[in-house]
Amino acid sequence: MSDRPIVAVMYDFDKTLCTKDMQAYSFIPSLGMTESQFWSYANDLGIQEHMDSVLSYMYTMVKMSKDKNIPLLRQNLVDMGKNVELFDGVEGWFERISDFGIEQGVQVEHYVISSGMKEIIEGTSISKYFKSIFACEFLYDENGNGVWPKTDVNYTNKTQFVYRINKGVLDVANDNDLNRSMPDDSKRVPFCNMIYIGDGLSDVPCMKMMKAYGGYSIAVYQSRDSKVEDLFRKDRVDYIYPADYREGTGLDITVKNIIRKMAICDILTNEKHNQKLDLMK
Repeated sequence: MSDRPIVAVMYDFDKTLCTKDMQAYSFIPSLGMTESQFWSYANDLGIQEHMDSVLSYMYTMVKMSKDKNIPLLRQNLVDMGKNVELFDGVEGWFERISDFGIEQGVQVEHYVISSGMKEIIEGTSISKYFKSIFACEFLYDENGNGVWPKTDVNYTNKTQFVYRINKGVLDVANDNDLNRSMPDDSKRVPFCNMIYIGDGLSDVPCMKMMKAYGGYSIAVYQSRDSKVEDLFRKDRVDYIYPADYREGTGLDITVKNIIRKMAICDILTNEKHNQKLDLMK
């Protein structure tokens, strides 16, 4: 176990690390449907039944698979992760940023907080770099078919996973430790050592949380539009950049500068703490 201060970089996944909704690469085509047909059904169902939009799309995955007589198997979803298309530079990003953190004297950890499917994310080439993947997941029956949502990560409850990272309570079934009072100086990852990277409005609760508690938020985009600009203009996000994770890009430089600042703040905090201890001797 490293005794270095920890920096947590948290990512949305769809349109943040990959180019579109992850179901669109393999799952939706396997049903013989277009993206428009699948999402129109899921969204209309959610409106008609007053459902959580994430639960609505998960139900649609179960229903459509059953209607098409296609088993909704966990391993099939994992295998679909191999076809997910990542943005430029994502493949080498995690090791490069982690190595930079070591140079600065901190330990960088990477997390996913996504309303997409955990199974599909686990099948991607980058899953090995995440300390934890918080995403939607199915419960499977005795035949291996997905039948019920085991985890639902919607736009507002994403913030609970930031708290889990903050306290080091990564088991989603462990609510007792998550809700237990804990002094700020004993929390595993201070909010001021957090960076959240997302693509838009669905990430605003986490972005606002970062601004409120001293962390940093970055909105990435494929093509700059009014929604992204509005987030920045209204001070709901700290920075906006193209979703280009290659070395030397604006995103790469800014994340490294933030980590550098966090490392310096930790050094100064430790110096102050040590001076107080010296005065108590």
